[in-house]
Amino acid sequence: MTTAPPPEAPPATDDSYAAVQQSPEFQSLRRALRRFVFPMTVAFLLWYALYVVLSAYARDFMGKVLFGNINVALVFGLLQFLSTFLIAWAYARFADRNIDGQADAIKARIEGGDQ
Repeated sequence: MTTAPPPEAPPATDDSYAAVQQSPEFQSLRRALRRFVFPMTVAFLLWYALYVVLSAYARDFMGKVLFGNINVALVFGLLQFLSTFLIAWAYARFADRNIDGQADAIKARIEGGDQ
């Protein structure tokens, strides 16, 4: 038993992409993405800048031994990695709840030829 491959969707044109870009659904999607990405980027850059500034100008504080060979600078450095993974996890969760459904609907509309 053989099955025929599914019919290919007609290729989207530049006009269809421009129309989608101007649509309220796409604008809503962009706003939702920006509401997450911009504040999170600013927060992370400030957190990173704090680490760099403290490392450069607060050497006594950053060199303070917490226990064994572990000092404040090492803990802050490890927290940079942790915060990166937490932001990635938060974005994946946010996108799953707020972005992916809308993006899939827009994609289906483009591929289906509906404007």
